[in-house]
Amino acid sequence: MNGPVVECVPNFSEGVDARRVEAIVAAMRMEGVHLLDWSMDADHNRSVVTIAGAPGAVVEAAVRAVGRAVDLIDLTRQQGQHPRIGAADVIPFVPVSGIKLDQCAMLARQAGLEIWQRFGVPVFFYEAAAARPDRANLDDVRQGQFEGLREAVRKDPSRRPDLGGPDLHPTAGACAVGARKFLVSYNIYFDSSDVAMVRAMAREVRAASGGLKGVKALGLLAQGRAQLALSITDVAATPVSQVHRKVSSLASHHKAAMTEAEVVGLIPEAACERESEWMRQLSGFDPQTKILERRLETPLPWPDEQ
Repeated sequence: MNGPVVECVPNFSEGVDARRVEAIVAAMRMEGVHLLDWSMDADHNRSVVTIAGAPGAVVEAAVRAVGRAVDLIDLTRQQGQHPRIGAADVIPFVPVSGIKLDQCAMLARQAGLEIWQRFGVPVFFYEAAAARPDRANLDDVRQGQFEGLREAVRKDPSRRPDLGGPDLHPTAGACAVGARKFLVSYNIYFDSSDVAMVRAMAREVRAASGGLKGVKALGLLAQGRAQLALSITDVAATPVSQVHRKVSSLASHHKAAMTEAEVVGLIPEAACERESEWMRQLSGFDPQTKILERRLETPLPWPDEQ
């Protein structure tokens, strides 16, 4: 690709209905934007899409996808394991080449304004695009999820959106729009259905409770198995191998075994540790399709518009 390249990884609160997700993905199709990855998770009831391309085109593609999600997803009827505040829950912009993080923050601000003006969905800015220090952490923004936030914005002025509102959209909630570095979304499954166990592990691992720097963690039940869902936000400071070693130690303490693991979305070449145990344990990992730099060379075809 010539010129600056920015990645966007929108997360939508739909992981069951493939036709809806395909329609949302198809809405992003436009000149200068490449589809790199998309996946659905029925337990989380969530889909994750990765696009990349020219900054202005990627912003427009992401905004169009939000509009389609508003049409197709009703949060008052949606349930899943993953926390969410919106139909289009999070829209992060990530610098790939020829562009810096602060410029991606400006793209996030631009996208947020368009989302509010076109669709009436209030916006919270997070991470590098945060308008307030207490909103840099996405978990703080999403506290209470859609149902709790819907009530909080009516009672507590400090919880109101950065753009729009004060009320949330009645069915699409709000959208968290941000700018961040590359993130590795890494799920580990265990030979157990003990959710209390993986929640205890999550508390030990996550940065917010004194664990590993730049690590977020949730303990969930997925596919009938205990799952530790991890987001590693700074692989330079905390490589995935370090996270794996910590979780392996915790699993031994709980007398549980890690059965398999997966990466959701793409990972940058810099995060790959070729001979590491964590990469050997990955299920169905194909470097050609899961490493960002390689996927940029061979993008996916766009699904048909619904």
